[in-house]
Amino acid sequence: MADSSCSALLLFGATGDLSRRMLLPSLYALHEDGLIDPGLRIVGTARSEHQDEDFREFAHQALDEFLPEDRKDESKLASFLARLEYQTLDASNVDGFAALSEKLGDTSCGLSIFLSTAPALFEPTIEGLRRAGLAHENVRIGLEKPLGNNLESSRRINDAVAAGFAEDQIFRIDHYLGKETVQNLMALRFANMMFEPQWNAGNIDHVQITVSETVGLEGRKGFYDDTGALRDMVQNHMLQLLALTAMEPPRDFDATSIRDEKVKVLRALRTVKAEEMVRGQYRAGAVKGGGVAGYQEDLGQASDTETFVAIKAHIDNWRWQGVPFYLRTGKRLAERRSEIVVQFKQVPHNIFSERGGKLRANRMVIRLQPEEYVRLQVMAKEPGLDRGGVVLREVNLDLSLTTAFAKARRRIAYERLLLDLIEGEQTLFVRRDEVEAQWKWVDAIRAVWASEDMECKPYAAGSWGPNAAIALTERDGRSWND
Repeated sequence: MADSSCSALLLFGATGDLSRRMLLPSLYALHEDGLIDPGLRIVGTARSEHQDEDFREFAHQALDEFLPEDRKDESKLASFLARLEYQTLDASNVDGFAALSEKLGDTSCGLSIFLSTAPALFEPTIEGLRRAGLAHENVRIGLEKPLGNNLESSRRINDAVAAGFAEDQIFRIDHYLGKETVQNLMALRFANMMFEPQWNAGNIDHVQITVSETVGLEGRKGFYDDTGALRDMVQNHMLQLLALTAMEPPRDFDATSIRDEKVKVLRALRTVKAEEMVRGQYRAGAVKGGGVAGYQEDLGQASDTETFVAIKAHIDNWRWQGVPFYLRTGKRLAERRSEIVVQFKQVPHNIFSERGGKLRANRMVIRLQPEEYVRLQVMAKEPGLDRGGVVLREVNLDLSLTTAFAKARRRIAYERLLLDLIEGEQTLFVRRDEVEAQWKWVDAIRAVWASEDMECKPYAAGSWGPNAAIALTERDGRSWND
């Protein structure tokens, strides 16, 4: 973009829940830290009939609810709210975009758009932006998921967006990529000589990726029942984590280089067989000591939508041949957790065996939430005088991001992504060929479900999913990191 002092950020869905909980607090944080230009205007738009002052009051209430008390600086809050403007818009009416263009005024200095809308509104929104002259070369557009519900619908949406914007103007958002620990995964692998030479089938036994939630539908009944765990979590967040874990070293830390390597991994994913996956749906149980209803009771109707999925995936390339990647995600599970577990192979020969020393293979745990840390589990000798014996114990080498960077504030993932959208940095955004490779693999899974008539296996809320998911690893002589 040319001159950020006269540029603007346009937020579609500005009065929605995502804006209230994530976008407005993130933008305030960028303003508070002086990371966005003082001249940047923030213009919200939605169907709700509001004036500028109404939107500022909405934002003030959101910040009052979601900002920690020690961050509520009245002078900075006032100057942030002064940035905010609002324009009512029905995105399904392409003629209404003329008023939006008039509100924005001259956007030749640069316009960033954050588009969080229903998939059905993508085409009229892009057409409205085009007609109103808001799709020129100095415009960048960020697209919040869902980008379709299969490969065909995803291509249709991407074609509609491509009619108005070039690929280097499009920023497809996966908020997991804005998490500090996800970015640290690349630093861990490619900034440390000790790890990368071990990062292959010769040294790694298997990899686990878990994204578990304790919550149920939480006001997303219609969307979730039409989507399910596979398309809600695996197709985007989990496959991106897999790609970052398995990718080859890129030539440099550049958006094109990194995304080139990720898409190679996604295209190398083997089609999953029926016996390599499990569908599940939660029944009544107990979470955090309190009783909760089953999915169909929460939904209010019968449904075969999966709330849990576990998959044994394989990447058919030289680095990872023969190494299974176990993926699992679900709602109403035992705890909230997002993590990557890299299980190394056992040492080839135990020199301590005759003296009673028992070994466990090394394991690296990369935790994304709720804590953020990297933990390497290694074997060490217990202190003490043991006649003729050696007592070995597993100990943790911890990199706690909270402790190591105690003075750094823990940031919302959208802070990073919004700043990168404004500045035009695409590294942490998803390219079209990545999205299509992800959908192709997920669509093949759904085709197997349909051909095999795979029903959801029940599991009690508060557990770690169906017994079949435990068997998925146990029959290979492995166990989930519970």
